[in-house]
Amino acid sequence: MDFIVMINGNVKHTITIDPTVWIFDDRKIDLKTWTGEENRKSDEMEQYKKDISKQWDKEITEGAQLPKRNQTNRIRTKKEELINGTFGIPFGSFLKNAEPHSDAAKVVVETNGGNDTDHIVNLEEASQFVIGFSENGKPLKETGPVHVYYGDGSNKQNPITHVKGFRIV
Repeated sequence: MDFIVMINGNVKHTITIDPTVWIFDDRKIDLKTWTGEENRKSDEMEQYKKDISKQWDKEITEGAQLPKRNQTNRIRTKKEELINGTFGIPFGSFLKNAEPHSDAAKVVVETNGGNDTDHIVNLEEASQFVIGFSENGKPLKETGPVHVYYGDGSNKQNPITHVKGFRIV
């Protein structure tokens, strides 16, 4: 139960989150290279366009090819990234699924332990949060279960720690 985080309060659905399973989520973000949500979104779109363009050019010049069968090195590299990575996940989809009521305006980031102060932000700002859940391949046992990073990356070096839940008011 130590690693469970709740989104509750002025919402249609109370959400229970287990950050220990996010390592398998495709939405995870590498926090070592992350510089903010705006940069990440534009970088992802640019990379997508480049990849599609590269594939199109390849198929035009060489024709379509079947995928290669032996991808052991690629799988091993992915596994090593998971084992050693520092990851977070965008918070917006969780907030959206909780369906805050129309009169909800703020999110209280409830904390305990080290910084023992609740942080209050507006709903729009909270929808841009990135929630850190691992550091160097390990869960955030001492300072977690999750860390909160502002969407602009301004607190990347000093995230909100000891987060135990999110209350919508």
